[in-house]
Amino acid sequence: MNRMYQICNRCIMDTSDPEITFDSNGYCNHCTRVLKEHRNEPYCFSPEQKKKRLEMLVATIKKRGKNNRYDCIIGVSGGVDSSYTAYQVKELGLRPLAVHLDNGWDSELSVMNIENICKKLSVDLFTYVIDWEEFKDLQLSFLKASTPDSEIPSDHAIVSILYKKAQKEGLNYIIAGTNFATESILPHSWSQGHDDWKYIRSIQNKFGKMRLKSFPHRSILQRCYHKYIKRIKWINLLDYIEYDKEMAKKIIAQKLDWRDYGGKHLESNYTKIYQSYILPEKFEYDKRKAHLSSLICAGQINRKQAIDTMKEPLYAKSQLEEDILYLINKFSISRKEFDEIMRLPPKSYRDYPNYANSWYASLHKGVKGCISKLTKRTI
Repeated sequence: MNRMYQICNRCIMDTSDPEITFDSNGYCNHCTRVLKEHRNEPYCFSPEQKKKRLEMLVATIKKRGKNNRYDCIIGVSGGVDSSYTAYQVKELGLRPLAVHLDNGWDSELSVMNIENICKKLSVDLFTYVIDWEEFKDLQLSFLKASTPDSEIPSDHAIVSILYKKAQKEGLNYIIAGTNFATESILPHSWSQGHDDWKYIRSIQNKFGKMRLKSFPHRSILQRCYHKYIKRIKWINLLDYIEYDKEMAKKIIAQKLDWRDYGGKHLESNYTKIYQSYILPEKFEYDKRKAHLSSLICAGQINRKQAIDTMKEPLYAKSQLEEDILYLINKFSISRKEFDEIMRLPPKSYRDYPNYANSWYASLHKGVKGCISKLTKRTI
């Protein structure tokens, strides 16, 4: 039986998330969770307290990296969050190495933004160029698996490269553009398995034509090694400042010659068509709802503004056809094959082998507990 449609009375999340729940006031579990988390560190701190915490963190990063050429790693995509993070890192006097994953889908604008950012900030850039034929086969495997997780191969590879580069450079800190203000809401059902190498590998084994020989990845044991042995820490820098996205855009446009894409994560040509067409068309998941709801919770827009934004079309018809043609040509498939993929019945992470459903999860929990007892150090 189809569920009766309902939209949250506080944000704009709705029953397109099959796992959403509502309280007696009509408020959803997503914004309710976020507002509760605002009472936790570091979100509950005053601007002065955040500034003090950030100063302590920066001092620690400088001290631990004083004998290295760099003292931290930053990921750069050309998007707002990572670009503004790079700007703030340099403003704080840190010596970052910028790391970028070229997965074959960078837009011309993203490439230009990354070049401008690194040049203006005098930051060295390391770019990992992925094996396109192997990666193309993996992305097609995820589309054939028919889960809403086709962005996971890129996400997993990016994180893996950041940690492995930090390990190689002997650095303890990865400073990322991920942040609570603009990314606090993302339904679990809309995307799962980002850290799950077993899940990624199982999809490729079932649907792929090639072995994954060079694809950047991390197993559970490698994750434990990076976190508990090498003690590499992931820092969401923007959570330590008062991060206003529109203000950040103005600053990086003025200081770094940054140019806007017109949407979140649209610096990737694949992300553009995946989030703006494949997800809403096949799964009825429109990620704008989560992004805008996050901004509502952060007080950066109001609910009416979000609702008005949702009235705007995701695609102009002519542009959509052009982008679909670009996608199928890049994947070397026919329009018929693409349409068949779109008609496949939706599945989920749970339908395939993964760490969550295996003894690896218990192993991870046990290893984490043992190492935590041995290593009590904090930032």
